[in-house]
Amino acid sequence: MKVVFIGSGNVATHMSRAFKAGGHTVLQIWSATFAHAEILATNVEANPIQNLSEISLEADLIVISVKDDAIANMVSRLANTNSLVVHTSGAADLDVLMNLKRRGVLYPLQTFSKGKMLDFKQVPLCIEAGDAESLAILERFAESLSNAVYFVDSAKRRILHLAAAFACNFVNQLYTLSNDLLKQNELDFNLLRPLIKETAEKVQHLSPIDVQTGPAIRRDEKTLYAHLEMLQDRPELQNIYQILSDSIKKSHQ
Repeated sequence: MKVVFIGSGNVATHMSRAFKAGGHTVLQIWSATFAHAEILATNVEANPIQNLSEISLEADLIVISVKDDAIANMVSRLANTNSLVVHTSGAADLDVLMNLKRRGVLYPLQTFSKGKMLDFKQVPLCIEAGDAESLAILERFAESLSNAVYFVDSAKRRILHLAAAFACNFVNQLYTLSNDLLKQNELDFNLLRPLIKETAEKVQHLSPIDVQTGPAIRRDEKTLYAHLEMLQDRPELQNIYQILSDSIKKSHQ
């Protein structure tokens, strides 16, 4: 199958590689920054294009992989295409593609970085389409990329995206705050890496609520108070600490 990518960021980079590895032909790459399109196109043996009007009529699938706020603009410029067009957003509804003849969603539930390789076969792909024929085509595409394909409608996908923000983005921000505290006191973040790894490995096999540890679940008020005192010069961190500690207590009533 022949695929065109609109976008050249982290998701487009990993997904275009996965399409190529899956035996498909990545025909073209478009990016708002042409130099970025050139780089990705070289990596997947595609042609970089400067204008969306250059998209090949041979494309079976056009993948819009841009920030959510830019999807509608891309759609308005693809109104006349006969290709199946999908976006890769977890937060945007299928309806953002309403003006297209054939439309769908191909949402990879993973965090991507260009320089970090991963096994795309293990990435959950959530699909949705505007009609049965498009869904069947999209399912075949998805199954050639991943062993974990799920039918998820727009409403449930928004919930999934929200949950992912808690599980990934917010957790990583807590890593950042932990690292800041350590650096301020000349301590190395490497001291926390085994703890982080063990916690992540536990939730691969157990419910998160069953692996919670620490002073909040033990109701160790003396330690909780001491921690808050240590953060007296960082009221925003005190607030985060208090909210999360209270949430832990509530979850384990």
